[in-house]
Amino acid sequence: MPGSPTMRRATTDDVPALAELFLAVRAENAPRIPPIAHPAATVRPFLAHVVATDTVWVAEDEHGLVGFLALGAGGEVEHLYLRAVATGRGTGARLLDLAREARPSGLALWTFAANTGARRFYAREGFVEVGGTDGDNEEGVPDVRMEWRPHRLSAGGSRR
Repeated sequence: MPGSPTMRRATTDDVPALAELFLAVRAENAPRIPPIAHPAATVRPFLAHVVATDTVWVAEDEHGLVGFLALGAGGEVEHLYLRAVATGRGTGARLLDLAREARPSGLALWTFAANTGARRFYAREGFVEVGGTDGDNEEGVPDVRMEWRPHRLSAGGSRR
């Protein structure tokens, strides 16, 4: 699709743009996504650590970074953030596809309960809600645990 963002692995050079994107998306999506629980000045060092320790892909168009996904070693989608201009264009699905390729045995994530758009998106992508909390997180707001597991054929050939 013309103008579709390109996907690539993040580098340490991306950290300033990732921090800007992270803060902008959190602000754009309030109150569905609550404000961060830490000072904004801590976001850049935090994301430098994420880039150094997780598998991070970025979505980039002619204007710069429009999204990113951070995947932890155990298949945990630690972060998936998209600017508004990148939503509804398949960008999030493409980032999840990269995560699925890296962790074909399954993925898991947490999303805020109030972020109904994200919950619908993840459900369309095959994630199911498996639990949640009443606010046992840094932000102190309810959240939902979701998981994606690949379909496997049983010995009789039916899908589980």
